[in-house]
Amino acid sequence: MTFGGALKRDIFEEEHDAFRDAVRTFLTRSVVPRYDEFTRTGVPREVWLEAGAQGFLGPQVPQTFGGGGVDDYRFNAILTEELAAVSAALASQFQIQYDVVAPYLLELATDEQKQRWLPRFCTGELITAIAMTEPAGGSDLAALETRAERTDDGWVINGSKTFITNGSIADLVIVAARTDATKGSRGITLFAIEAGTPGFDQAHPLRKIGQHEADTSELFLTAVTVTDDAVLGQVDRGFVHLMERLAQERLGTAIASLSHARAIFAETLDHAKQRHAFGQPIGSLQHNKFQLAELQTLADVTQAFLDRCITSHTDGGLSPVDAAKAKWWAADVQGRILDVCLQLHGGYGFMWEYRAARAWVDGRVARIWAGTNEVMKEIIGRDLGL
Repeated sequence: MTFGGALKRDIFEEEHDAFRDAVRTFLTRSVVPRYDEFTRTGVPREVWLEAGAQGFLGPQVPQTFGGGGVDDYRFNAILTEELAAVSAALASQFQIQYDVVAPYLLELATDEQKQRWLPRFCTGELITAIAMTEPAGGSDLAALETRAERTDDGWVINGSKTFITNGSIADLVIVAARTDATKGSRGITLFAIEAGTPGFDQAHPLRKIGQHEADTSELFLTAVTVTDDAVLGQVDRGFVHLMERLAQERLGTAIASLSHARAIFAETLDHAKQRHAFGQPIGSLQHNKFQLAELQTLADVTQAFLDRCITSHTDGGLSPVDAAKAKWWAADVQGRILDVCLQLHGGYGFMWEYRAARAWVDGRVARIWAGTNEVMKEIIGRDLGL
């Protein structure tokens, strides 16, 4: 996606362009005409099933399980860009599936677990979520209070999670729980809990100020009993498993932030050319022209850094520090772009039926989720030896 003076991007090849066209066709046919409906009702299961049928839910999952079998993160990036250009909430929901949860199932699950979950994961029959955040703490993952206690037959889990994307609609949730209170961050384990498990309550969606089409819920675990085959990865190494995969999640949120902002900027640029004041297009007024020029430059420079990160991650070399830089910077840039876009729409920018208004509200959470921007700066500061 480009806007204004188009930035040439050379990180994609013909097969990627064909994939992007397929994603756009799907969105144009199945999502865009019903977007307003989704903001009231949420994204229905049928859209998930169609996305699965098109091969959009498991591009990196081996073909033996029904996935695309392509070990190339650029396909994930394209999906994220196109989804976010339509709706930030749509991107956040589907990203959880193909970009966040997929690596856990692919890299940590046993062969039996993969056979049980991945085929339905790819078709959209099995929607997933990951539950880290708790009511008493968000970005401090080492301070988890949800506990799993050993029994003769497995584990009993008690606790609660909040702000969980796909929380109430998920068929499978990866839950981080403390399994050894004496080990701090080294005493956390991941459990894959299926919907309908006794004691596992997937509450109704929370009321948010934005992203109304995205399901975001609380989860309650009351004496949830699971066997050892619910453990994902190694016991007491859950924190390490999380840290090893957060770089991809943070890069994904950065990609979504910028693509979301770029789409709204493109609409705002058209508006600025067509809307007149004082006998000329508002975009021709020097102050507005300079703002648009600044935003164009800001977006292009940010895109160049993100493209470098995408390439690094595709090659297996993205560092946690660069992922943190990408996450906080893109989220901040998104906020700056969307704020100006709303302002340039004038009173219409405060009307819900205008995308600039909804995007402004929807984009604010990007500076909070996947680790707050302040935490990202802390990671970068530590890397500087501070």
